Amino acid sequence: MNTIIERFEKIKSNIKSLNPSNPVEIIAVSKTFTIEQIYPLIDYGHYHFGENKVQEAVTKWTGLKMEKKNIKLHMIGKLQSNKAKDAVKLFDYIHSLDNQKLADTLTKQQKNLNKNLKYFIQVNIGNELQKSGIPVRELDPFYNYCVNEINLNVIGLMVIPPNDNNSEKYFKSLNVLNKSLALENLSMGMSSDYDLAIKNGASYVRIGSSIFGSRS
Repeated sequence: MNTIIERFEKIKSNIKSLNPSNPVEIIAVSKTFTIEQIYPLIDYGHYHFGENKVQEAVTKWTGLKMEKKNIKLHMIGKLQSNKAKDAVKLFDYIHSLDNQKLADTLTKQQKNLNKNLKYFIQVNIGNELQKSGIPVRELDPFYNYCVNEINLNVIGLMVIPPNDNNSEKYFKSLNVLNKSLALENLSMGMSSDYDLAIKNGASYVRIGSSIFGSRS
Protein backbone atom coordinates (compact mmCIF):
# COMPACT_ATOMS: atom_id res chain seq x y z
CA MET A 1 0.00 0.00 0.00
CA ASN A 2 1.17 3.52 -0.81
CA THR A 3 2.67 5.32 2.23
CA ILE A 4 0.25 8.24 1.88
CA ILE A 5 -2.70 5.84 1.86
CA GLU A 6 -1.36 4.03 4.92
CA ARG A 7 -1.08 7.31 6.82
CA PHE A 8 -4.54 8.37 5.68
CA GLU A 9 -6.11 5.09 6.79
CA LYS A 10 -4.41 5.33 10.19
CA ILE A 11 -5.85 8.83 10.70
CA LYS A 12 -9.32 7.69 9.56
CA SER A 13 -9.20 4.81 12.03
CA ASN A 14 -8.08 7.11 14.84
CA ILE A 15 -10.86 9.59 14.08
CA LYS A 16 -13.47 6.82 14.09
CA SER A 17 -12.28 5.69 17.52
CA LEU A 18 -12.46 9.27 18.82
CA ASN A 19 -15.93 9.92 17.44
CA PRO A 20 -17.71 6.76 16.31
CA SER A 21 -21.19 8.31 16.06
CA ASN A 22 -20.66 11.57 14.14
CA PRO A 23 -18.95 11.89 10.74
CA VAL A 24 -15.77 13.97 10.56
CA GLU A 25 -14.55 15.17 7.16
CA ILE A 26 -10.80 15.03 6.62
CA ILE A 27 -9.52 17.92 4.53
CA ALA A 28 -6.21 16.72 3.10
CA VAL A 29 -4.12 19.89 3.09
CA SER A 30 -2.29 19.65 -0.22
CA LYS A 31 -0.61 23.08 -0.28
CA THR A 32 2.95 22.91 -1.71
CA PHE A 33 2.48 19.26 -2.74
CA THR A 34 2.38 18.33 -6.42
CA ILE A 35 -0.46 16.62 -8.25
CA GLU A 36 1.76 13.54 -8.54
CA GLN A 37 2.00 13.40 -4.75
CA ILE A 38 -1.73 14.00 -4.29
CA TYR A 39 -3.09 11.71 -6.99
CA PRO A 40 -2.81 8.40 -5.07
CA LEU A 41 -5.23 9.78 -2.49
CA ILE A 42 -7.69 10.86 -5.20
CA ASP A 43 -7.47 7.44 -6.84
CA TYR A 44 -8.11 5.90 -3.43
CA GLY A 45 -11.44 7.76 -3.32
CA HIS A 46 -10.72 10.79 -1.13
CA TYR A 47 -12.04 14.05 -2.55
CA HIS A 48 -11.75 16.84 0.05
CA PHE A 49 -8.54 18.88 -0.29
CA GLY A 50 -7.35 22.16 1.19
CA GLU A 51 -5.20 24.95 -0.23
CA ASN A 52 -4.10 28.24 1.30
CA LYS A 53 -3.10 30.26 -1.79
CA VAL A 54 -5.52 30.98 -4.60
CA GLN A 55 -2.99 31.20 -7.42
CA GLU A 56 -1.24 27.96 -6.50
CA ALA A 57 -4.63 26.25 -6.30
CA VAL A 58 -5.75 27.60 -9.70
CA THR A 59 -2.60 26.26 -11.34
CA LYS A 60 -2.81 22.90 -9.62
CA TRP A 61 -6.52 22.12 -9.53
CA THR A 62 -8.37 23.77 -12.44
CA GLY A 63 -7.86 20.93 -14.90
CA LEU A 64 -8.09 18.22 -12.28
CA LYS A 65 -11.47 19.45 -11.00
CA MET A 66 -12.84 19.31 -14.53
CA GLU A 67 -11.59 15.73 -14.80
CA LYS A 68 -12.65 14.60 -11.32
CA LYS A 69 -16.10 16.02 -10.64
CA ASN A 70 -16.27 14.70 -7.07
CA ILE A 71 -13.37 16.81 -5.80
CA LYS A 72 -14.31 19.41 -3.18
CA LEU A 73 -11.75 22.14 -2.70
CA HIS A 74 -11.41 24.10 0.53
CA MET A 75 -9.77 27.52 0.80
CA ILE A 76 -8.18 27.44 4.25
CA GLY A 77 -5.79 30.41 4.04
CA LYS A 78 -6.18 34.16 4.24
CA LEU A 79 -8.30 35.35 1.32
CA GLN A 80 -7.86 38.84 -0.11
CA SER A 81 -10.84 40.53 -1.76
CA ASN A 82 -8.93 40.93 -5.03
CA LYS A 83 -8.65 37.11 -5.24
CA ALA A 84 -12.34 36.52 -4.57
CA LYS A 85 -13.34 35.99 -8.21
CA ASP A 86 -10.76 33.27 -8.79
CA ALA A 87 -11.60 31.71 -5.42
CA VAL A 88 -15.33 31.53 -6.18
CA LYS A 89 -14.61 30.00 -9.58
CA LEU A 90 -12.49 27.19 -8.15
CA PHE A 91 -13.35 26.48 -4.53
CA ASP A 92 -16.37 24.81 -2.96
CA TYR A 93 -15.72 25.90 0.63
CA ILE A 94 -14.15 29.04 2.11
CA HIS A 95 -12.89 28.62 5.69
CA SER A 96 -11.50 32.14 6.15
CA LEU A 97 -14.44 34.53 5.88
CA ASP A 98 -13.56 37.28 8.35
CA ASN A 99 -14.55 40.78 7.21
CA GLN A 100 -17.41 42.65 5.56
CA LYS A 101 -15.49 43.80 2.48
CA LEU A 102 -14.59 40.20 1.67
CA ALA A 103 -18.16 39.03 2.35
CA ASP A 104 -19.59 41.68 0.00
CA THR A 105 -17.09 40.82 -2.73
CA LEU A 106 -17.78 37.09 -2.46
CA THR A 107 -21.52 37.71 -2.68
CA LYS A 108 -21.06 39.75 -5.84
CA GLN A 109 -18.81 37.13 -7.45
CA GLN A 110 -21.18 34.31 -6.55
CA LYS A 111 -24.02 36.11 -8.32
CA ASN A 112 -21.84 36.82 -11.35
CA LEU A 113 -20.69 33.19 -11.58
CA ASN A 114 -23.98 31.59 -10.48
CA LYS A 115 -22.32 29.67 -7.67
CA ASN A 116 -23.20 29.05 -4.02
CA LEU A 117 -20.20 28.18 -1.88
CA LYS A 118 -20.21 27.00 1.72
CA TYR A 119 -18.54 29.28 4.25
CA PHE A 120 -16.92 29.11 7.65
CA ILE A 121 -16.40 32.34 9.57
CA GLN A 122 -12.86 32.43 10.92
CA VAL A 123 -12.80 33.59 14.54
CA ASN A 124 -9.74 35.16 16.16
CA ILE A 125 -10.42 33.27 19.36
CA GLY A 126 -7.21 34.37 21.09
CA ASN A 127 -7.48 38.05 20.07
CA GLU A 128 -4.05 37.88 18.47
CA LEU A 129 -3.05 41.07 16.69
CA GLN A 130 -1.11 39.27 13.96
CA LYS A 131 -3.76 36.64 13.18
CA SER A 132 -6.72 36.76 10.79
CA GLY A 133 -10.25 36.21 11.98
CA ILE A 134 -13.19 38.20 13.24
CA PRO A 135 -12.89 39.25 16.92
CA VAL A 136 -15.25 37.36 19.20
CA ARG A 137 -17.08 40.58 20.18
CA GLU A 138 -17.92 41.22 16.50
CA LEU A 139 -18.99 37.68 15.63
CA ASP A 140 -22.76 37.96 16.20
CA PRO A 141 -23.34 41.09 14.07
CA PHE A 142 -20.99 39.81 11.35
CA TYR A 143 -22.77 36.45 11.23
CA ASN A 144 -26.17 38.16 11.03
CA TYR A 145 -24.93 40.41 8.24
CA CYS A 146 -23.53 37.51 6.20
CA VAL A 147 -26.58 35.28 6.61
CA ASN A 148 -29.54 37.64 6.84
CA GLU A 149 -28.47 40.61 4.73
CA ILE A 150 -26.30 39.18 1.93
CA ASN A 151 -27.42 35.52 2.07
CA LEU A 152 -24.07 33.76 2.30
CA ASN A 153 -24.33 30.07 3.13
CA VAL A 154 -22.46 30.08 6.44
CA ILE A 155 -22.30 26.52 7.76
CA GLY A 156 -19.98 26.93 10.75
CA LEU A 157 -17.02 28.58 12.45
CA MET A 158 -13.30 28.03 11.94
CA VAL A 159 -10.34 28.63 14.23
CA ILE A 160 -6.56 28.44 14.20
CA PRO A 161 -5.79 28.58 17.92
CA PRO A 162 -2.83 30.44 19.43
CA ASN A 163 0.38 28.45 19.58
CA ASP A 164 0.45 28.23 23.36
CA ASN A 165 -0.07 24.50 23.93
CA ASN A 166 -3.62 25.12 25.08
CA SER A 167 -5.59 24.30 21.94
CA GLU A 168 -8.34 22.46 23.77
CA LYS A 169 -9.41 25.58 25.65
CA TYR A 170 -9.92 27.44 22.37
CA PHE A 171 -11.69 24.49 20.73
CA LYS A 172 -14.15 24.38 23.64
CA SER A 173 -14.75 28.12 23.35
CA LEU A 174 -15.41 27.89 19.62
CA ASN A 175 -17.84 25.04 20.14
CA VAL A 176 -19.81 27.22 22.58
CA LEU A 177 -19.88 30.10 20.08
CA ASN A 178 -20.94 27.74 17.29
CA LYS A 179 -23.85 26.40 19.34
CA SER A 180 -24.91 29.94 20.28
CA LEU A 181 -25.44 30.60 16.56
CA ALA A 182 -27.18 27.23 16.06
CA LEU A 183 -24.50 26.16 13.57
CA GLU A 184 -23.74 22.49 13.03
CA ASN A 185 -20.20 22.47 11.59
CA LEU A 186 -16.82 23.31 13.09
CA SER A 187 -13.56 23.58 11.16
CA MET A 188 -10.75 23.11 13.65
CA GLY A 189 -7.81 20.86 14.31
CA MET A 190 -4.68 20.08 12.32
CA SER A 191 -2.07 17.30 12.32
CA SER A 192 -0.85 18.11 15.83
CA ASP A 193 -4.18 18.56 17.60
CA TYR A 194 -7.03 17.10 15.55
CA ASP A 195 -7.77 14.58 18.31
CA LEU A 196 -8.50 17.39 20.78
CA ALA A 197 -10.57 19.20 18.15
CA ILE A 198 -12.73 16.14 17.48
CA LYS A 199 -13.31 15.61 21.21
CA ASN A 200 -14.66 19.17 21.26
CA GLY A 201 -17.01 18.93 18.31
CA ALA A 202 -14.93 19.36 15.12
CA SER A 203 -16.69 18.16 11.98
CA TYR A 204 -13.93 19.21 9.55
CA VAL A 205 -10.23 18.70 10.35
CA ARG A 206 -7.40 20.10 8.23
CA ILE A 207 -4.56 17.57 8.03
CA GLY A 208 -1.49 17.91 5.83
CA SER A 209 1.90 16.68 7.02
CA SER A 210 0.47 13.64 8.83
CA ILE A 211 -0.86 12.45 5.47
CA PHE A 212 1.63 13.70 2.88
CA GLY A 213 4.78 13.93 5.02
CA SER A 214 6.98 16.91 5.75
CA ARG A 215 6.97 19.83 3.33
CA SER A 216 10.31 20.52 1.68
